[in-house]
Amino acid sequence: MEQPTRQHQLLYGLNEKMPLTAALFTAIQHILASIVGVITPPLIIGSTLGLNSYLPYLISMSLFASGLGTMVQAGRFMKVGAGMICLQGTSFAFLGVIISGGLAMKQQGALPEDILAMIFGSSLVAALIPIIVSRFIHLFAKILTPLVTGIVIVLIGISLVKVSITDWGGGATATDFGAPSHLILGGITLAVIIVLNCCKSPWLRLSSIVSGIVLGTLIAAWQGSFHPQLALDGPAITLPIPFRFGFAFSWSMFVPIALVALIAIIEAVGDLTANCMISQQPLEGPEFTQRIKGGIIGDGVSCLIAATFNSFPNTTFAQNNGVIQMTQVASRYAGYWIGGLLLLLSFFPMFSHFLQQLPKPVLGGATLVMFGNVIAAGIRIMTREALDNRSMLIIAIAIAIAFGVGLGIEAQPEIIHGLPVFLQSLLHGAVTSGGLVAILLNIVLPKAGLATFKAKVLPVTRVE
Repeated sequence: MEQPTRQHQLLYGLNEKMPLTAALFTAIQHILASIVGVITPPLIIGSTLGLNSYLPYLISMSLFASGLGTMVQAGRFMKVGAGMICLQGTSFAFLGVIISGGLAMKQQGALPEDILAMIFGSSLVAALIPIIVSRFIHLFAKILTPLVTGIVIVLIGISLVKVSITDWGGGATATDFGAPSHLILGGITLAVIIVLNCCKSPWLRLSSIVSGIVLGTLIAAWQGSFHPQLALDGPAITLPIPFRFGFAFSWSMFVPIALVALIAIIEAVGDLTANCMISQQPLEGPEFTQRIKGGIIGDGVSCLIAATFNSFPNTTFAQNNGVIQMTQVASRYAGYWIGGLLLLLSFFPMFSHFLQQLPKPVLGGATLVMFGNVIAAGIRIMTREALDNRSMLIIAIAIAIAFGVGLGIEAQPEIIHGLPVFLQSLLHGAVTSGGLVAILLNIVLPKAGLATFKAKVLPVTRVE
């Protein structure tokens, strides 16, 4: 069995127990590296769908689901979980489809509670997908190739950038939207993140987004546009309530979430493999296969926990692999401490209320980098393989349909009135329409013979 190259000796190996102070310090570093990624999805979804009254609770439940899911991954109980430090949180990939589905319901007059019940109910059913797919991971990878996965991730990133720009301007409900003070504040936040990402220190690069948000928030407080004292108005304790908003299911909400769940599995396999390498675990053989399968099942169980306790779908975060590499601490027992601290934070809504008060321009400047990274990651995945004529054709048609249909429906909604309601709901989302087209074309178009067909039948066109 091949072992990964050991360039550095780990301070604490995968199954080594740690002293209390070392474990606590390691856990804090992981949380600082990932806290923005954990709390941003509920902030974005809640504010976009007009769920402001529930935002503190949604943030608390995101922390709760993240903590419990992280402990599941670290424990590897009954082969559920990877048995490594795999911090869980809502992938940005889910934001676009959840927001799109929620806005469609809102336009139909649905109440906030109905929207949340539909999101969490559909997410609960979609959570079964990684659990089932984990048994057929090799067959599944033949359908969702790097090309298809990259296209979907690019579409997700592009659809989310609009949210960042809106927040940068002050938020959709701001009476002074686009005011110079908003643009300057978001610009400073963005500039700090860019500068720190150019530093040689890996710690500065890893903490760039947190640092940008902290500095931007301090400037906003100096301007008088940040009011942390409002965090004192909430209750002292928040307790998780299963299915607080009820349970509802819709195929039009489920299909987009399920599609992204499939994409998230591919991402998770890459993140888990990188974690195995950094944690100095085998990169092939039955032990590696079981660890990957356990990690995928762990993601599914984490999603079940999240949906049950009113949070959005979870997946394994990639940024914590960088923390493992820098600290040289791979002990899965640190994962218990990470999960425990996140659970502790979730019980105190004052923390969630404080995060809710983050200035919109600061959040917009920070998320612009995050969502831009989503686009860049999609492009990188697409280009893992050479882009031949077939690949370029799939990219062109999928992206054109995604945004052509999306923009066309936005301008002339009656264009799809003759279609079944189910198809109308699917076509409202650029990610879903473009992703399904990419999958279909990747299956239908022959990998061999397309270039010959074009050479014989189609005229050669030169673009000067």
